[in-house]
Amino acid sequence: MATLLHIDSSVFPHGASASRSVTDAFRRTWEEQHPQGTVIYRDLSTHPVPHLTADAHLAGFSDPATHTPEQAAAFAARVALIEELEGADAVLIGAPMYNFAIPSTLKAWLDNVMLAGRTFMAEESKIKGIPVTVVASRGGSYAPGTPREDYEYVQNYLRAVLADSLGLELDFIVPELTMAPQNPAMAELVPLYEASRERALEDAETKAKAVAERLAA
Repeated sequence: MATLLHIDSSVFPHGASASRSVTDAFRRTWEEQHPQGTVIYRDLSTHPVPHLTADAHLAGFSDPATHTPEQAAAFAARVALIEELEGADAVLIGAPMYNFAIPSTLKAWLDNVMLAGRTFMAEESKIKGIPVTVVASRGGSYAPGTPREDYEYVQNYLRAVLADSLGLELDFIVPELTMAPQNPAMAELVPLYEASRERALEDAETKAKAVAERLAA
């Protein structure tokens, strides 16, 4: 049966996070389609992975036989994350926008799994073509034509990393205006937020079913 790697990075817990509510909807649908399948879950907020260190970085470009004990330990941690990704049939990532970018915990995970010669810049990468769905929630709107269009760094960055560099098959779900219910200055945008939220939840179910059906074929 198929394996889903589910990664959340919101600093807010379940029930208070826009991205988590949508990844939860995707996961529930996935589990309905694959009751005998496997879900590997990583909450990068409560259990962050180490940020990339000099030892971990340099070890990726040198012969393991030459590694210091520190390099060997750091590299082993990277390899564990890479093997987890390589063993997945599909990937689900919650990527809320914080200060115009992704959470640093998610960046740390990406830095660890991006290994030249294995996951990118590699002729026989095991992860190439794996479908990945990213829930890119944001407090405002950065869609084309909006005043903050030029500040959209989350989707652009993740497209460069996940699709262009790692070769994953990337799809986005984008819940917008999530701050509208809490910010009085955005009160008139609450109906748009609610519509965006409902659309995102529907997209999560639709996309989860599509990926599940594709893998079952």
